Amino acid sequence: MPNREATDPDEAKTLADIEAYGCHILYVLAEDELPPFAYSVRIEHNFKAPELVIIGLKPELSQSIINEYCRRVRNGETFSIGQRASGFLGGGFDCQFGSVHPDQYPEHFGWDIWFYDGPDFRVMQLVYPNTSGIWPWDAEADEWFRKRQPLLDQPPSPT
Repeated sequence: MPNREATDPDEAKTLADIEAYGCHILYVLAEDELPPFAYSVRIEHNFKAPELVIIGLKPELSQSIINEYCRRVRNGETFSIGQRASGFLGGGFDCQFGSVHPDQYPEHFGWDIWFYDGPDFRVMQLVYPNTSGIWPWDAEADEWFRKRQPLLDQPPSPT
């Protein structure tokens, strides 16, 4: 594991957050057809649990979910691909942890690649249902919801 030192203010903030909170959270704004997303940096290094990504939610909610995940793994809780869990979303909704294909890393996890000095880390996607309890993979899911929360378990589509 590289012993990182900051070379600019953004790197300094990342390292300060990791020191203070156990991880750093990045929020990436929507761009063209890509919805906004948030992901963690250094959870795997600190707590031996995969990093976490959430797609399509507002910054405050995304940050709250990742902080809750960090708190829970720091306290020894474990989560795995396909597992459903409660306590991350309001309204009594469960979420489910999904896999992230390594070919998605370059487009989504630049700061993790910087921190880990390459793509040698794990990431899980926190997937959530809509307010009707429909998951993005359900036949009833509408196109807007599917585009708002794309699943990262496959390589990116060629453009």
